[in-house]
Amino acid sequence: MERRTASGLATVEAQHDGTFVLRIDGSPQSQVDLADPANLPFEYMRRIGDVVDAVAPRRQPIAVAHIGGAALSLPRYVAVTRPRSRQVVLEPDEDLTDFVREALPLPKRSGIKVRPVTGRAGITELYDDSMDLVILDAFEHEAVPANLVTAEFFAECARVLRPTGVLVANLIDGKAGLPFIRRTAATVQAAIGAGVVLAERKILRGKGFGNVIVVASPQPVPDLTDAGRRAQPPYDVMALAELAGKAAALTDAEGFVTPQAPASVFRS
Repeated sequence: MERRTASGLATVEAQHDGTFVLRIDGSPQSQVDLADPANLPFEYMRRIGDVVDAVAPRRQPIAVAHIGGAALSLPRYVAVTRPRSRQVVLEPDEDLTDFVREALPLPKRSGIKVRPVTGRAGITELYDDSMDLVILDAFEHEAVPANLVTAEFFAECARVLRPTGVLVANLIDGKAGLPFIRRTAATVQAAIGAGVVLAERKILRGKGFGNVIVVASPQPVPDLTDAGRRAQPPYDVMALAELAGKAAALTDAEGFVTPQAPASVFRS
């Protein structure tokens, strides 16, 4: 199936293993297992799943705000592992959402509500202290939008998080020294609180582009060391403060460009 959307030409392709891949202009965005939504084929999504599992026991309903929707893989994961959870997805491409709902239908009474609004505009409409999790996983032209990694945006995330709430952000970098991730880590730490980053060791060493999952909370975040060791491939857990160092926070007033990488690199 295919459809022209605001994001580009969207296609859904069946895979030999029974899963489905959503592509935009040929670039893979999400992979969905309709028979088992708890199966997250993308490595970075499995890491976010580890965070969700550490934050709340299975079967315990939670409230989640998702910045970015695509094929709704992570909302489906929460819905099946924690029934009766309240989830809102901020996804500006309404045509894409309609296409996904048609090609990859959501389960009945999933509790997933999609709002056709950007993450930056939509976060301001959420109530104070209303979310257990805010998950940022949004890309434009293979890069995280700059206005979703500034101090002003993360201040809004802090406002909607409950006192024990957790922010999870999927970012990419690969330059020597990880300049973008370091500055984003400093921004998140100042706005939300202490936390950790999850990534393969080679990425943290600046030896290639890849996903870096940033996790932060006003309260101590769960220990993800064992989950990182069990994962395939395994990932390292580094303190947010260690990565941030003395980096300066990113702000709306600053003009900057976020890293862009081939889809085959960061959509793994």
